[in-house]
Amino acid sequence: MTVRTAELMMALLMALVSVGLMVKSAELSVGWIPERGPGAGAWPFWLSAGMLAASLVTVYRWYRRITPESRSTEAYMSKRAVAMVGTSVLALTALLIGTHYIGIYFSLMLFLLFFIRIMGRHSWLTALAISLLTPVVVFLLFEWGLTVPLPKGMSEPLFYPIYDLIY
Repeated sequence: MTVRTAELMMALLMALVSVGLMVKSAELSVGWIPERGPGAGAWPFWLSAGMLAASLVTVYRWYRRITPESRSTEAYMSKRAVAMVGTSVLALTALLIGTHYIGIYFSLMLFLLFFIRIMGRHSWLTALAISLLTPVVVFLLFEWGLTVPLPKGMSEPLFYPIYDLIY
């Protein structure tokens, strides 16, 4: 796929998303309500309309070949970039699936370890420090500070002694 083709596909996708958001927003009031102000759907509707306008301008500029991107016949992504994006998508998918089964904290730990050590090629010390400290900070922020429980999956019994300490 060329840069030119990618630009057109993205503009068309964003136009479709814009129309979809406009239709969904129009289910609410998008106009001005006397003595109250704009309706609940006004901001999403008009922001989506602006996004649609920008998408249509991009399609026009693509058609007229105004920008360097609209004239480019270079490959949009190299094979290495496709491999990196594919690996990232798989890692994020594993994070989401892992969150369901083993919980966010252990999934996050494994995800960060993979990205920092394997993908980023940082030292084991850096990878382990960040991978272990980040879930602790997230736990303290959400569970203790904000009292918002995050999914723990089958690892939840491991947190019972910590709950006894903080609650």
